[in-house]
Amino acid sequence: MSRVNVMLPYLGEEEIEAVTEVLRSGWVAQGPRVAAFESAFATAMQAEHAVAVSSCTTALHLALEVVGVRAGDEVVVPSFSFIATTNAVVYQGATPVFADVDLTTGNLTAETVAGVLTARTRAVIVVDQGGVPVDLDAIRAVCDPRGVTVVEDAACGAGSTYRGRPVGAGAEIAAWSFHPRKILTTGEGGMLTTSVPAWAARARTLREHAMSVSAADRHGQVLAPAESYDEVGFNYRMTDLQAAVGLVQLQRLPGIVERRRALAATYAKHLEEIPELRAVADPPWGTSNFQSYWVEVHPTSPVGRDELLVRLAEADISARRGIMSTHRQPPHAHLAVPGSLPVTERLTDGTLILPLFHQMDETQQGRVIDVLVSVGTD
Repeated sequence: MSRVNVMLPYLGEEEIEAVTEVLRSGWVAQGPRVAAFESAFATAMQAEHAVAVSSCTTALHLALEVVGVRAGDEVVVPSFSFIATTNAVVYQGATPVFADVDLTTGNLTAETVAGVLTARTRAVIVVDQGGVPVDLDAIRAVCDPRGVTVVEDAACGAGSTYRGRPVGAGAEIAAWSFHPRKILTTGEGGMLTTSVPAWAARARTLREHAMSVSAADRHGQVLAPAESYDEVGFNYRMTDLQAAVGLVQLQRLPGIVERRRALAATYAKHLEEIPELRAVADPPWGTSNFQSYWVEVHPTSPVGRDELLVRLAEADISARRGIMSTHRQPPHAHLAVPGSLPVTERLTDGTLILPLFHQMDETQQGRVIDVLVSVGTD
């Protein structure tokens, strides 16, 4: 019996050939492939500007910088998210303020955000958790009149939709991830998209040490102009090697999402017969790419979440505990008010992520379902 992984990137000969072409070109750093990837990604996501960077974390950091978050400001974030969402706020010297999430979607809501806004709130980071689209319009309706910028952490969102458009299309600024756990991968890498030209221009400068002339532009001239550095910048660049993979992956994205949604539908059909388990689903306002297919074990279930993980492991199936609670981690534990995040803690303690990947076959998924069914027969 072979192991069933929780996730596998979907890569093929096209990606290998794309990288080989870059190697043959002699230009492997940030260059023409990065520019092409930015353009293609912006078109696919209906964004006005796209800036390729080294990770979603660096995209979040740049987003907070360009929108004007500074030391002493507060930024509302979900604790129910990978720790990088909160870390980016700390990088700016600002204070993260945790808001609770919706039990069904795992996302921030207009109500939970409104409950923690103060006069010091400068921004809110909303997350499309596991690919489930956040109700962005409702949250912006709360924040925009107060002058609070909403940053969309769309790390998991490529291929998801919100009100008939790609996730992130309605955001002033959004950050994306191309980590191998994401369904569109470049190995490592990220993207910042924005509708504000000045934010895009500054992000492009800051990602490259705040140089006045980019390395690609200098390389294109025999006598390169002298560059200047007018502020402290960062080394947040993407390479042409990564972008070449991203261009191929972007073409694959519709098919990957279609396949993942079919697999998710099969899971959902069987989970309907197991009252002890509740599966993540599409919200009324959009569709998920099911980047993570998470299931909540009901608090009254005779088989707990951790026991179910053990049963899956005994069947050589690799599942994962649900999304973390950042406020339980040592660097950020001092920020949480005890008892203020009951839904976050319930979901963290009671959810798990099931295997879901493009290449998953009927036999592999059947093995997972067999273990899940055992919960309902105890």
